Amino acid sequence: MSTPIDLGRPVSGDVVGLILEDHRRFEALLRDLRDSTSDRDAVRQALATLHVAHAVAEEREVYPNLRKKQAIGEHEAEHGEEEHAEGNEALLALLELRGTDTEAFDDAVEEFAQKLNHHITEEELTILNPAREDVSPQVRDTLGEAFARVRNAQIEEDCGSIDNVRRLVEEARSEGVLDDEEDEE
Repeated sequence: MSTPIDLGRPVSGDVVGLILEDHRRFEALLRDLRDSTSDRDAVRQALATLHVAHAVAEEREVYPNLRKKQAIGEHEAEHGEEEHAEGNEALLALLELRGTDTEAFDDAVEEFAQKLNHHITEEELTILNPAREDVSPQVRDTLGEAFARVRNAQIEEDCGSIDNVRRLVEEARSEGVLDDEEDEE
């Protein structure tokens, strides 16, 4: 299921700027998701699509290349991937809810927002700042094209579907990226 909400389709640009544009989109979508007068189903689907497309593009293109350029270390890349998985897990809980006017929905929105906002803040501090400082503008532009290409392809492939998010969460659990202990708490 695609989303009627415009998620942007950049094709080029500085990767730092493109990631920051998505971060601002996340913040706007979260505001809309908290608004009981908005089309929360459409917003939820747009958030799911953007979250997955953004994370896949970062993990495939950005993090590995920033590691090669020694702008970030293995820890930062792995931690970013863990936070994407945690976000997907919270996103799945949000997607599995039927109604959008319940306390359970509000709680799931709050949980997802906490995970996403934490990741955005940490990524901007520990990954994007080093990318700005340690990677040339030409490399950032090349990474921007690669990020945009993967991000847009994911959006076209309906990456935010509940089945795909469920698959990503199960994959992260089987790889040990997500602790089952968190589920038990």
